Amino acid sequence: MAHKGRKIIGIYAIAMSLFHLYTGLFGTLEAMLQRSVHLGFALPLVFLFNPTDKDKKEPGKLDWLLAFVSLIPTLYIIADYQRISTRWAFSAQVTTLDMLIGVLTVLLLLEAARRLMGSVITILISSFLLYAVFGHMLGGKLGHAGYSFSRIIEYLYLTTEGIYGIPLGTSATYVVLFVIFGAFLEQCGTGELFMDLAVTLTGRSRGGPAKAAVMSSALFGTISGAAVANVYGTGTFTIPLMKKIGYDPEFAGAVEAVASAGGQIMPPVMGSAAFIMADMLGIPYFDIVKAAIIPAILYFMCVFVIVDLRAVKHGLVGLKKDQIPEKSQTYARLYLLAPIVGLVITLVLGYTAYLAALVGIGLAIAVSVFHPDNRMGIKDILNALEKGATGGIMVAVAAASSGIIVGIATQTGLGFKFTSMVTSLSGGNVILAGVLVMAAAIVLGMGLPASAAYIMVASLAVPALIQLQVSPLAAHMFVFYFAAISTITPPVAMASYAGASIAGADPMKTGFTGFKLALVAFIVPFFFLQESPALLLQSNPITILIAAITSLVGAVALGGALEGWLISKTRLVESVALFVAAITMLKPGFVSDLCGIVILAAVVLFQWNRNNKELSNNNNVVTGV
Repeated sequence: MAHKGRKIIGIYAIAMSLFHLYTGLFGTLEAMLQRSVHLGFALPLVFLFNPTDKDKKEPGKLDWLLAFVSLIPTLYIIADYQRISTRWAFSAQVTTLDMLIGVLTVLLLLEAARRLMGSVITILISSFLLYAVFGHMLGGKLGHAGYSFSRIIEYLYLTTEGIYGIPLGTSATYVVLFVIFGAFLEQCGTGELFMDLAVTLTGRSRGGPAKAAVMSSALFGTISGAAVANVYGTGTFTIPLMKKIGYDPEFAGAVEAVASAGGQIMPPVMGSAAFIMADMLGIPYFDIVKAAIIPAILYFMCVFVIVDLRAVKHGLVGLKKDQIPEKSQTYARLYLLAPIVGLVITLVLGYTAYLAALVGIGLAIAVSVFHPDNRMGIKDILNALEKGATGGIMVAVAAASSGIIVGIATQTGLGFKFTSMVTSLSGGNVILAGVLVMAAAIVLGMGLPASAAYIMVASLAVPALIQLQVSPLAAHMFVFYFAAISTITPPVAMASYAGASIAGADPMKTGFTGFKLALVAFIVPFFFLQESPALLLQSNPITILIAAITSLVGAVALGGALEGWLISKTRLVESVALFVAAITMLKPGFVSDLCGIVILAAVVLFQWNRNNKELSNNNNVVTGV
């Protein structure tokens, strides 16, 4: 019976992927219909893949019951779509059945979110629901006019402003196709190539496994867009190797966590939030990708520098030759990158993200035929379709759950109140406003996927930044960055905790080590808030080029300051000077860049002279002079 049930679940998951491939190829359904069907596929799978009794790993009677019940909201919309799609919101009657099924949908989402993302998101959604019902009692700035329970449910369930809003719409169109694309990449061997390529290129160098972790997680993470999954996907290989050559467990776990979280901001795919951002801004997805290039390079450059300097400081070596894949065999498989290249070219040529994902999937199947170990038959294709659906349910539930929060914030005017509070508390100072928004993103993002955190904070905080004359793209990118790195920010740093569990390290120490490694990501977004943020390619070409070069040097200086090593061990005053140099070079601007270069040059010259003196003294001691 268990085997038969598992087969039914697999068929249903495959059907979900096929539905989205079909609508991606031939055109999506009307907005609410497409979104409700998407959720109708996702919710049952949540309960079946995440059973009540986790020890048994098989869904029980309650799970099957919830799976069947979770079909009701979608079937109801399909059956009565003509009335629902043409009704006048807040004017037409809300029937008792509308109310019952609307409440059922909210409750099912709360339970699905709890099973997938933990109790934090459930508490957060529940708090917003309580605010919608009882917020009129608060009075003052936070109070609202008051809404009947039926009107709240109507807004959340019977319109495209709540559960079936833009976040779920993006999940039901672009995002799910890219999740399926990621499953096909893994199936055809590209994921394995990422790891082998990273080890081949960096494994023999000092601290090789750590550099391989940074590189492979950046490559893998840009497709997966899920930091914790990325840690488990690549960390099970890289973390033991890092420990083996001498990195301490906390550092090894933190490197993998930080690199995995950074995959969410690494073009070209950047996880699901980038698609949602493109929809919210009403601009082409590729504009988001272009804006993200320099900040992502700075992020990984700083991490790379730190792991390299730590290897120098502790005399760590790379892997042995027999631990490195044969170069010829690795390079012979570079054709497996064709799906990603095809996807990027399709986007560059101006075609839709739908088509780009479909081209990538088609190329993944095509390139798999060239190697017998990766060749995809019918069974492999079905397996990839099933994996794609299971990967898509997280985003679907996160988007629908976020839709409740966004809907309530819009209906009650909480978004406008938040904007007013931020501008008032900051006194109109954009940097101080940025600090407040950063804090909101990190707090709301605790334990949540980056996409869910981004949606929630963007709906509340982006208007405040825009009101302070920040460009819309810069405001959204600012929020996106802090939503992404909330997974490595203590006290709730889920990606760091995942790395710690693999490394056998202290979770909190790993979290704070990860925070230090990723410090550049806490600094650079504040430079997005400038009038013409060159780091987001929103300036003239010369300014952008100079900003890119000096900021890369700044990332090196920051790595030296954080690790306490540049040419040699840094003294306290040198570390402070390097930190100041880093900040001034990361900030675009001729004067600041010049100051940073002078300070960095002074530190380098000072250390070089000191090293020469020490070397000379040692030689004198040896020769007896």
